[in-house]
Amino acid sequence: MSGITKTIPQKHGQEAVDSLYEGGAGEFEFHMAGKPSRLAVGDYVYTIWKDMLVGRLKITRIETGAVNPMSGKPRSLIYVEIPGKRIGLPVPRQGHRGTRYYDGADWN
Repeated sequence: MSGITKTIPQKHGQEAVDSLYEGGAGEFEFHMAGKPSRLAVGDYVYTIWKDMLVGRLKITRIETGAVNPMSGKPRSLIYVEIPGKRIGLPVPRQGHRGTRYYDGADWN
């Protein structure tokens, strides 16, 4: 189950994480710099919260051609279906800025 990892900033709080995995159906937008080379609809965004892998969300669409409003550099918008699925037991995974490709090896 390949995809990418994204870290949820602590300033957004536990409520932000819970909103991805609990509640009604909908869509959420992540972004990544440039155009994804190894990412496709059906892959996953794995979320990291407080240095723990906590869940995954299925990618429903990818839109390229967006622009970062701060830098003016190109970025892509990654849309996921919510609610996602929490991992059985959170797995230690160092948080990071930006986007990293991930093969889903720790998913159980």
